[in-house]
Amino acid sequence: MTQFDVSQPNCTSIQVSAILENLISQLRSSVTPAEAIASIAAIATDRTPDAIPPLIEVLSHHHPSVRAAATSHLVQLASLSLEALISTYYTATDQGVQAHIIQALAQIGDSEAIAVLEEVVGVSVANHCQGNVRRIAARGLGKIGSTAIDTQTIHRAVDKLSWALLSPEDWALRYAAALSLAEIGTPEAIAVLQQALTQESDHVVQSRIRRALVE
Repeated sequence: MTQFDVSQPNCTSIQVSAILENLISQLRSSVTPAEAIASIAAIATDRTPDAIPPLIEVLSHHHPSVRAAATSHLVQLASLSLEALISTYYTATDQGVQAHIIQALAQIGDSEAIAVLEEVVGVSVANHCQGNVRRIAARGLGKIGSTAIDTQTIHRAVDKLSWALLSPEDWALRYAAALSLAEIGTPEAIAVLQQALTQESDHVVQSRIRRALVE
């Protein structure tokens, strides 16, 4: 697990409380997943910007339950974690860390993350893991498009989801795009679903589109 050095001047805050510093130390020295998860929960209660870097750091932990706990708390701390998650996505070299960041951003559903999610949906599938991440990103666009007030943001979400529904060979991505367009539910989104129904060859995706059009 890549360590976050709280002593360095480029930290979120130079002054990290002694209590938080102790919790970070406990997290790094944890032996079992249960110990790590307990430390993560304790760090999250700090609810300051200084709590975010160690939570992001633990996204590279070897145990999936620990990574899941960190992701969950980062979502709960969205007002503090959003910018750090976006910037870390672009600097991270670990695809696993990036995948968990996308999962968090999709659950947060903030329009600030729309460019990241658009980019992820639009990449070519290199492996199964990336395919899963694209589907998660597509669902994130659905959440953004269904909750945004700004019409330009809604249009951007619909436009990328339209491509995801009408173009890729990945049927599961098309399914996720159909779900998201139905969630957005604007006339533009419904028109895309109607168009897709005329060309969709997968029976599962067809069924999902039909259900969306009658709901």
